[in-house]
Amino acid sequence: MNKTTMKLIKNTALTFGVFALSFSSLAQKSVETSAAVEYKNKFQPAMMKGDLEGAKKALLSAKSYIDEAATHEDTRNSQKTLWLQGEIYGALALLSAQDSNFVDVSPEDAIEKALISFEKGYPLGKKYKRDIEESVNRTAIAMFTAGGMAYEQEKFADAAEAYELASRYRATVGTLDTTSIYNSALCYERIENYEKAAANYEKAAKAGYRGVNSVVAAANAYVATKNFDKAKELINEARKDNPTNRELLLALADASIPSGDNADAEKALSDAIASDPENNQLHYVIGTIYSELGKNEQAEEALNKALELDPNYADAMYQLGAHLVTWAGNIKQETDALKFGDPRYNQMKQQYEDTYKRALTPLEKYIGVYPEDKAVLTILFQIHRNIGNSEKALC
Repeated sequence: MNKTTMKLIKNTALTFGVFALSFSSLAQKSVETSAAVEYKNKFQPAMMKGDLEGAKKALLSAKSYIDEAATHEDTRNSQKTLWLQGEIYGALALLSAQDSNFVDVSPEDAIEKALISFEKGYPLGKKYKRDIEESVNRTAIAMFTAGGMAYEQEKFADAAEAYELASRYRATVGTLDTTSIYNSALCYERIENYEKAAANYEKAAKAGYRGVNSVVAAANAYVATKNFDKAKELINEARKDNPTNRELLLALADASIPSGDNADAEKALSDAIASDPENNQLHYVIGTIYSELGKNEQAEEALNKALELDPNYADAMYQLGAHLVTWAGNIKQETDALKFGDPRYNQMKQQYEDTYKRALTPLEKYIGVYPEDKAVLTILFQIHRNIGNSEKALC
């Protein structure tokens, strides 16, 4: 065999190999195209017509094609394949949610596969980038709408999942959907899933969504999970930019009290008062917190300040009266427990009677506003009886 013949054979073999590779690649491209045809030309029109059985058949056919394309080396990293895989698997999840008979043929991880496909395909080029964005945004809008409908029906667990899915879809194309994240946190809080609520509120807070409100909501959710350190960490980080913000200071007190850190709580309350000394509602809130802490004098002072700023503040009247009654009752209980002849008896008796008498002023003002409040009328009766004012007790 001469050199010319040998060269011809080699070139022919090489050419045949190239044709074989090209044919394989074209075959896979046709599989990719078949998936698109089944999905866009058959599944979608069937859904529009309400032909659920036809839609299922077309979708399963599209799945078989896209699964083949997704595993072949020529197309598995194709942006078109990944876009179609995201579309088809998202539709599989949607149909299985609508029809329990379809669950058996729909993969359990359909949603996760759809999200991974979009996320992987999005940065691969410009050709199908817009298609992926449109697919993602369309699904995210549908999920957000479903979340709103579920919320209105008070199906908060369903709403939370829908809002979270909306945010996860948008994340595949690099968009942080803070509204959906915040809404999902709100829904998780409504069903007392405080761990997920805290995590999503924190995401919203770190993105600057709703400012201090998100920080406080995240901190409160962490307090509900007894993760007090995390709650205080978030609040103190936010206070770097808002050191005198009263909402953050009150949230810090709320996080410090159940953790037993009363010193931090009192410091936060003191700073809160200093930040807005003429705010009657703030003095009221601080008074109630001091009452919970057992800081009786500070509670009475704060509640009196609230009434000084607004003499008609009915809630402060009630809270001050209730606080003083509780305080006096505790002193009376200690007094009654003293041994006969204890020299402290007369002084303590005078103390609880004086405290009861101080409670009369705000409670009588309160009952003037709400004369039918039976609970307060009962308290007034008990006060007069405890201080020996029989005539008043019978009124």
